[in-house]
Amino acid sequence: MCRSDVKQAVLAKNDDLAAALRRDLARQGVAVVNLLSSPGSGKTELLGRVLARAVERGVPVAALTADLATENDAVRLARSGAPVQQLLTDGLCHLEARQVRRRLAGWLPADTSVLFVENVGNLVCPASYDLGETLRIVLMAVTEGEDKPLKYPTAFGSAHLVVITKTDLAGAAGFDEGAFRAHVHRVNPGVEIVRSCARTGEGVDVVLERALAARDGAPPHRPPLAPHPHGHHHGGHDDADGHEHGGDPGDGHGEGHGHSHAHDHASPGTEARSGHPEHPDPASTQTS
Repeated sequence: MCRSDVKQAVLAKNDDLAAALRRDLARQGVAVVNLLSSPGSGKTELLGRVLARAVERGVPVAALTADLATENDAVRLARSGAPVQQLLTDGLCHLEARQVRRRLAGWLPADTSVLFVENVGNLVCPASYDLGETLRIVLMAVTEGEDKPLKYPTAFGSAHLVVITKTDLAGAAGFDEGAFRAHVHRVNPGVEIVRSCARTGEGVDVVLERALAARDGAPPHRPPLAPHPHGHHHGGHDDADGHEHGGDPGDGHGEGHGHSHAHDHASPGTEARSGHPEHPDPASTQTS
């Protein structure tokens, strides 16, 4: 089996596990929100504010946060009052569906309605792995430069929601928001873009509302994502512990993933579909 075939097989296996996990959690009334960003984007701080707001409103939420090492983020997020668990990847640069299922076993509170998964800080590897999420959010700080969507098209192209973080620093960073929005919509036409600032609370309620809408079965503000190009069909395979591999075949930590992964995130209780339905591009949303 050649290198590309191995990579496709690994991703196909993950997709089957993710589809089974999504169905299982949907039956329990749980929506999963997968948060992707580069390190230092401010996603932990923003997530902490979102969790605290949910707790304040009496919404039963939980969070699973992933890092290569340390439990620092779990400690920070736990201050929100929401149940939090740390998942250490032991050097793996992304999360996989099997890891999420294992970590949830025997831990996830029965009344949870939204589970936030803070992925490893990386815009390359995590973009290719479906975690069984209902909603995928990609975040980027104004300090990172407005060209990032073009540099990381798989991540931004697979997002259901894009969040601009640290907007209080936009002026000092010389951030060109217009150019950023144009670049996002070049790789992901019609996706909603939201401004946020953890310090001021900007965008916190919007992110929570989008998560709750996903929980309630509302379609994302964009067409469903296209299926894998390797053409496999999501099945009911549920062997969460059956997939082990030494590292991530062929992806490394650079941008040479070689796998265009824009899988279908079905709404709760639905099966994955192939292709995009006809759907007009909605206007992007900007909170003030």
